[in-house]
Amino acid sequence: MAKVRTVFRCSECGATEPKWTGRCGECEAWGSLVEESDGLAPSQSVALPPTTPPIPIGDVDPTEFTPRPTGVGELDRVLGGGLVPGSVTLLGGEPGIGKSTLLLQVAAEVAASGRKVLYISGEESPQQIRLRAERLGAIHPRLWLAAEIGLPQVVGAIDAVQPDVVVVDSIQTLLNPDLSSAPGSVGQVRECSYRLVQEAKRRGCAIILVGHVTKDGSLAGPRVLEHVVDTVLAFEGDRHHALRLLRVIKHRFGSTLELGLFEMTEKGLIGVPDPSGLFLADRRVGIPGSVVVPTIEGHRPLLVEIQVLVASSPLPSPRRSATGIDSGRLSLLLAVLEQRVGVPTSAVDVYALAVGGVKVVEPGVDLALGLAVVSSLTGKPLPGDLVACGEVGLGGELRQVAHTPRRLSEAARLGFRQAVVPTSAPNPPKGIDILRVGTLAEAVDRLGLGRDSAPGPRTGLRSL
Repeated sequence: MAKVRTVFRCSECGATEPKWTGRCGECEAWGSLVEESDGLAPSQSVALPPTTPPIPIGDVDPTEFTPRPTGVGELDRVLGGGLVPGSVTLLGGEPGIGKSTLLLQVAAEVAASGRKVLYISGEESPQQIRLRAERLGAIHPRLWLAAEIGLPQVVGAIDAVQPDVVVVDSIQTLLNPDLSSAPGSVGQVRECSYRLVQEAKRRGCAIILVGHVTKDGSLAGPRVLEHVVDTVLAFEGDRHHALRLLRVIKHRFGSTLELGLFEMTEKGLIGVPDPSGLFLADRRVGIPGSVVVPTIEGHRPLLVEIQVLVASSPLPSPRRSATGIDSGRLSLLLAVLEQRVGVPTSAVDVYALAVGGVKVVEPGVDLALGLAVVSSLTGKPLPGDLVACGEVGLGGELRQVAHTPRRLSEAARLGFRQAVVPTSAPNPPKGIDILRVGTLAEAVDRLGLGRDSAPGPRTGLRSL
């Protein structure tokens, strides 16, 4: 058998070079050469017996992939019951968001259930992890620690412990000595992830990999990393807020529509059973520019307060600031308000905020955001027990959004009694009255925010 050698392959055209150069000699693409190992040429390969004999699909035992609970309720919700033996899960998130904290709590809960867990850290020493475990109450005799970055040493630690669950923090710190590139490079991440996936399938242990993210929020490293693993989780949140959201981007064993919510405390991450109540806990009723919108995150209804502040602008190009809201949707709504509703927005600064550090990107927030802008502009508050949901088109028309009954049921549970919805929306659940409107202009007029409304005392803007 030929000896494994290292080559540099172009990610654009697939051509190989014996050494790295800044430009591919075939397609002339810059910076496209990626280091990888190269074994036998295709002409030298020979047929070998399969490691697992082929069997009829009806004879496959599906119980081998039954999820096993981790003991962390919100994570089990997202994973559809827990970790599947032999699966590989990739957890990504910004630095400092709480990935290591979450996984250390998961490791302790799994160890407490009687299974062995191996926590491998390439970024922290065992002493640092021990100190965090003491703070979290996560010390257990079945939880093993190893501080290794070499891939052979990591596999050796798995051999020694024979764990049921392995946590690798992080995949960007692992080093395959067969490659000359540094840890975190495209070639290293790809080769190390391939090896760990093979180990997980061969041993039947679940492996969780921590992945770094780039400045735009996407997972760092080669795209093949997301393809080769079974599950991709995104851990999100604002470090200045306590709320953390766990989303599933890819899941071969279940739905990708679930959402987990945690609150960061001094004793670690705690699941949030009633997120809507958390978002609205400090809400003040009667403030112009404040509207509550019932949103859907996966299968989970959430009530989020949208706040808008409109102020006179001395600038030729007024400011448009959106926090937790898609800035493109805000610009679209301001244009619709000006052209279709007759609300002057081109000469004012507009600041929009989704309260609580949550991000609301679905179109169902359009109606609430438009009403909040007009409410702030006129200085007239909306009723405190009112919610609004609907999508706004470029013609100012309103369209219904998915799962409207579930949204309104959650609103009714929290004491809201009125809802503004598009004309085509289905009938509401008991306990809440709806106001059906066909356009954004009609919603503004029916709620008393129309042209005859006087400007508020703090805006200093002319009457609509």
